[in-house]
Amino acid sequence: MRRPTLLALTVLLSAPALAWVPRLEENTARNVIDGAYGRRDPVPTYQTLDLSVKDGRFAAGAGAVRVFDGGDACLTGWLAAPTDYSRGSRPVSVTVSGQADQLYFQAVEARDNFRNLSAQDALGADLAAKRLPEGQLRVDVQVRGLPSEKARSAYLVRLRAPDGKLVAPVRTSYVNDWKPVAGAAAPQAATAPATPGTTATTTPPASPAPSVGPLEGTLVYYFEPLKVGVGASDKIELLLRTEADTNCAYSVALDLGSFQ
Repeated sequence: MRRPTLLALTVLLSAPALAWVPRLEENTARNVIDGAYGRRDPVPTYQTLDLSVKDGRFAAGAGAVRVFDGGDACLTGWLAAPTDYSRGSRPVSVTVSGQADQLYFQAVEARDNFRNLSAQDALGADLAAKRLPEGQLRVDVQVRGLPSEKARSAYLVRLRAPDGKLVAPVRTSYVNDWKPVAGAAAPQAATAPATPGTTATTTPPASPAPSVGPLEGTLVYYFEPLKVGVGASDKIELLLRTEADTNCAYSVALDLGSFQ
């Protein structure tokens, strides 16, 4: 009767405990690499919340987004008209990850190029330099409906620790995935006025024109939460203010204990 219990306990203890890993060590690195190579089930290395709206509800479920500022009308308006970008752009997903997730992609690249990647090599200086610095957390926010590329810098994003302390990002960047929202009207080419006896011609622009909104793409924020006392398995909040000139701000719940 003890053998099944012992077996279950062995399996439980052999599974990696889930918590964000601010600094990769050999055991976690090996588990991530083994998952990429198919030697074990993949290790969760990120958390994604789907904030798309269907039938008046967030895909991530009830309570995925709460109002932080501006009143309940901010959230009810979002749910009622998720594609009404006159009220500001809408976050459509949030993904949080750390060093382990970047190691996973390094391992996949090595595998796809018919190379073996050991945990020792993964922790070496060459590959480590291509991952996040120790203690940094990456948050990707996919948004839809920005009026221009310039408006990307108007987003305000903070982490909120369990004690209420707000954490500003130490760095921001953008994924190179920005494009007009599908179905948006395309900009019209400039047309020279016609004169008698001639045919109107299209005048090519002297340089590539900037993308015309509404746009969609991914904003990236890097945080150092350990410096303000956030634990590696804490539940924290991501606070968002879009580029719109309103008081509306939102809170998205993140669980650092759901991935490594």
